[in-house]
Amino acid sequence: MNVILAAIAVYALSMGDAFAYLDPGTGSIIVQGIIGAIAGGLVIGKMYWYKLKNLFSRTKVGDTAKSGR
Repeated sequence: MNVILAAIAVYALSMGDAFAYLDPGTGSIIVQGIIGAIAGGLVIGKMYWYKLKNLFSRTKVGDTAKSGR
């Protein structure tokens, strides 16, 4: 097993340049992913903020309908 890993490491280190190309659409996808991650984090933060707020509030979520507020 160690011989195989050593052979893979030697092969990976001896490779030449790839001359890869990233078109402008790739940057757009990366920006969309970052914006989506931020939006998802804000939604999750909002959900937990309301849970935390309800934990310390006097009236619970189901009590507001009974009190008429």
